[in-house]
Amino acid sequence: MAELIALYICGVIALFAALRCLIEKDTYLKLPYLNVMNFAVAGIIVLVLNHPLSLLAAVAYFVGSTLEANAIASAKAGGVQND
Repeated sequence: MAELIALYICGVIALFAALRCLIEKDTYLKLPYLNVMNFAVAGIIVLVLNHPLSLLAAVAYFVGSTLEANAIASAKAGGVQND
């Protein structure tokens, strides 16, 4: 029962963050919601998959999505500046 409550809470948080990402116009303001959504999806992966490797799958998803968000922020900021 507790796992279902945690799963529903993660689902609501992920849905809220996804909606905020769609509504927000500024890319910089989208990134915190994108990270929250990534945390929630990683939590959902762990709660849904009943396997010891589910934690590894959640970590891989979260690391990949965090690198993606950082790449978006870096590209939006102008990338690497070579002087």
